[in-house]
Amino acid sequence: MKNIEILTQEAIALLKALIETPSFSSEEDQTALLIENWFNQNNIPFQRENNNVWAFNQHFDESKPTLLLNSHHDTVKPNQGYTNDPFKAIVKDGKLFGLGSNDAGGCLVSLLATFVHFYAQKNLPYNLVIVASAEEESSGKNGLNSVLKHLPELDCAIVGEPTLMQLAIAEKGLLVLDVIVKGTASHAAHQNEDNPIYNAMPVIDWFKTYQFEKISEVLGPVKMTVTQVSAGKQHNVVPAECHLVVDIRVNDCYSNAEILATVKNHVAAEVNPRSMHLNASSIPLQHGLVQAGIALGRTTYGSPTLSDQSVLSCQSLKLGPGETLRSHSADEFIFINEIEEGIELYIKILTDFFKQ
Repeated sequence: MKNIEILTQEAIALLKALIETPSFSSEEDQTALLIENWFNQNNIPFQRENNNVWAFNQHFDESKPTLLLNSHHDTVKPNQGYTNDPFKAIVKDGKLFGLGSNDAGGCLVSLLATFVHFYAQKNLPYNLVIVASAEEESSGKNGLNSVLKHLPELDCAIVGEPTLMQLAIAEKGLLVLDVIVKGTASHAAHQNEDNPIYNAMPVIDWFKTYQFEKISEVLGPVKMTVTQVSAGKQHNVVPAECHLVVDIRVNDCYSNAEILATVKNHVAAEVNPRSMHLNASSIPLQHGLVQAGIALGRTTYGSPTLSDQSVLSCQSLKLGPGETLRSHSADEFIFINEIEEGIELYIKILTDFFKQ
């Protein structure tokens, strides 16, 4: 078994290489090769489909439950506020700068190091599978969701996202609706009691004021926000339709299907979801993974941001080095010691979990 210090230094070196290799969502083929090389250097067989790369522990046993380790290697595009080269791994004042360093490269390489630590151990109570996934930032069809069919049934998962190594035990889901309010087109000079823009006003008001009954202890209430309104092209023509876009952040008390059914029952409009698979996620406070983290001084909270947890049907914990507020920011960075601590804590949490 490799020394943890050596594993950590190799993980940091891999992160630097990932930073310097562009990997926008659906364009991650070169970072996938870097991850393949990591597995090859550690003599670990792996599989790849599109730009997703995954591997199983050496002593995989179908009779045992399976724990998934997952993080992503795609990035968003750098914003215009960068003063550093986003594709240059720069170490300064204990910080490693570069696009994807914090979201979620630090998490990914820390989980890869953790997987290598446990890979060859015999008699683990759980199987381990690690997936370095693509297209997380775009919720693309060729991301983690496309790999699940190749995996055994998952009992639980750790999804690597920057949480300052605190325990995100629940995550809000996302439902985006295209809402079309109908009316009757006419000349603006004529009387028209069926103006779709006026018809849209009570619909907008419903989204503003309606409150779903179930409030999550961790995530709070469901939040609905009308974010876009469009109608008409000429000042003297009443349009036939008014289009709304509604962003709904769903707590762990509801499925997206339940939210959609409620909306359709209450609004006089055509309602079309853009997708249904980005559901809320949670793991019980009493789960062994959570309790192992709490015993190590970690705190629990509910996360408002979306991750690959949304495509998992098993209980999942979001946990990783780095800070979510740095994600997608200019001159993104992660502290080197956050990666060191992340690997150490991942290993301790799993070690303690396996002893339960």
